[in-house]
Amino acid sequence: MENMYAAFQIDRRDNVATALSALKPGSVPLRGDAATAETMAVEDIPAGHKLALRAIAPGEDIVKYGVRIGIATKAVPEGGWVHLHVMKSAYDERSGHLDVNTGAPKDIVYE
Repeated sequence: MENMYAAFQIDRRDNVATALSALKPGSVPLRGDAATAETMAVEDIPAGHKLALRAIAPGEDIVKYGVRIGIATKAVPEGGWVHLHVMKSAYDERSGHLDVNTGAPKDIVYE
């Protein structure tokens, strides 16, 4: 069986890959339509979350599936974790109000 400690690049135009399992800093094999055989993770990245394949500047598009899915709100280093704490959705304005760990809305107050 293929090693699941890897990330999957869906399209060569993508600047992120999806972690197939929780990643630790170090070498990460790339699967899918990857431009290279491996990349490096520079921090822990949860399974199913995105890994930057190159440095991404604030305001730059986050590209997955070969299309823009979001916009970086902070600089992301190559190998960094790309999630709600460093990006916002290009399609859902509300995504900026979701908790980075739980996905729960932070803009609703229950009394």
